[in-house]
Amino acid sequence: MNATTDLWNVHPRHRWLRGERPSQPVEFDDETGMWHIYGYPEAVTVLSDPATYSNDVARRFVPGADQWDFDGNLTQLDPPEHRKLRTLISRAFTPKMVADLEPSIAKVTNALIDELDTDEFDLVDAIAYPLPMIVIADLFGTPREDRDLIKQWADDSLAERGQIKAKDEDGEQTRSIASQRDDQRKMNDYLLEHVANRRKHPKDDLLTSLVQAEVDGDRLTDNQVVNFASLLFFAGHVTTTMLLGNTLLCLDAYPEQMARVRADRALVAPAIEESLRYLSPLASAYRATNVDVELGGTRIPKDQMLEVWLAAANRDPRRFTDPDTYDISRTPNPHLGFSQGIHFCLGGPLARLEGRVALSILLDRFAELRVDHDRAPEFLTSPDFTGVWTLPLRTRR
Repeated sequence: MNATTDLWNVHPRHRWLRGERPSQPVEFDDETGMWHIYGYPEAVTVLSDPATYSNDVARRFVPGADQWDFDGNLTQLDPPEHRKLRTLISRAFTPKMVADLEPSIAKVTNALIDELDTDEFDLVDAIAYPLPMIVIADLFGTPREDRDLIKQWADDSLAERGQIKAKDEDGEQTRSIASQRDDQRKMNDYLLEHVANRRKHPKDDLLTSLVQAEVDGDRLTDNQVVNFASLLFFAGHVTTTMLLGNTLLCLDAYPEQMARVRADRALVAPAIEESLRYLSPLASAYRATNVDVELGGTRIPKDQMLEVWLAAANRDPRRFTDPDTYDISRTPNPHLGFSQGIHFCLGGPLARLEGRVALSILLDRFAELRVDHDRAPEFLTSPDFTGVWTLPLRTRR
């Protein structure tokens, strides 16, 4: 598959997709002023120790960041604030709530396929993007017809995302982040109107459950509800969109694996897990050192910014046998596709469910489902993600 990924023009930093191994599990990058963590055991060490490796990265390194931007954003919090907020959110966003969405996910997927009037279409535009957006909109009780507005804000923000740096000598990163923040606040203003409405007029939806969630007398503020909802809208739809597209890309590149999944739908779930390892949608996560540490035989001072490359760790031969092969029989498969530790992705179960249901239906509805190799897929340009933003398919019913 390495020759193919060269043709796809994946991000140059994702060199493991071309079969290139990082020379060291931990490396300092003078250009960005950051430490890159590539190894699996080193990544697990960082992700599992929030006391030593802080998630409170943006407020340290992002100029102009303030409480408004991160209050309620679980990805930027450390204990004990993280534990308190996650407990409150989990009181509303429950595993049962996610599991109960399966019939709705199936209904939406079938409806999107019914709308297709051609056997050649872009998977992302036709299904992989609208499916999670409709599901999340219904979950929050926001109008489905607003999804294009939200997509525009998310797309604009993604387009501005480049390589994060610990130093910004030319001010380019500051300008980029300011633009991303403008897009984020448009979405937040939109969501705030709905949150205010739920306080006055409760409904049977997740926004109302978040507004009403209470633990030991504590409740979420409007800002906390908005920032979590915004995170789920953005991360939830982007992750599922990439997950579904990446899995089909993997199955197309390994036709013997596709044949196995077609013969046994019980293999859809492990196929998705292996795609999370092989083409990890969330390519990296960021941390900051609270103290001087030694990691991978390398000394890292206090107050340094780390980029933990989950996608590279998922290709570490010290942990995965034959890591450059897509193998749905891989057991166990302890990939870091949804991170690990206290910051394991809260929306991971929803993304897995959407991917499993949608892929099963696609295989049921189409006797042939393959990538159109005459039209190359487009990958996201941000190095933080590995995923297709367009995926032209040729099908046969």
